[in-house]
Amino acid sequence: MPENGSRRGAVEMGMPLMILAFVVIGGFMYWLTDQAAAERALQIVEDTATVDDFSGTAIEVTGEEIQLDATPFEGQEIRLSSFNVASLLGTQGFWLDIPNGNPFLVSMSADVMAEGIAVSGGSLATVIGIVHAMSDSTLAAWTDAATVSDNDRLVAEFATHYVEATDVRISSGFGSGN
Repeated sequence: MPENGSRRGAVEMGMPLMILAFVVIGGFMYWLTDQAAAERALQIVEDTATVDDFSGTAIEVTGEEIQLDATPFEGQEIRLSSFNVASLLGTQGFWLDIPNGNPFLVSMSADVMAEGIAVSGGSLATVIGIVHAMSDSTLAAWTDAATVSDNDRLVAEFATHYVEATDVRISSGFGSGN
């Protein structure tokens, strides 16, 4: 039998430390449960805050309706929902992928450009704006304002119509493009 002479009068701390460990772990688990409940409540608030708040005056237009001829929509405020951004057009606008494979031009209005919306290829865009026929004076104005380079102007000349966006919402990921 080992000699325990040096431990005479010492208290056995094993049992109290084990109980303390269980209390600490139990308190930590309670705190985690409380934090998880707060996080779930925050997610619910965030989900309700992302409700689409676009104005209701725009006509909802699908890609199939606008891909062949945008003439029937000239001068009308339309909404193009959940289209992939194919590429950018200077700082003035961007191209949307539509179902027939030909991109459709979106020109951001001065107010939208002032908002500093970050548009990049591959983003998902919902756009509200007025449809206009493309003209040489429009292209000249964009070039003179230095929002479109000469190379981008050559590309934009192929567009027959464009949407002058009054509201743009961008999210990441790829969508259906209606």
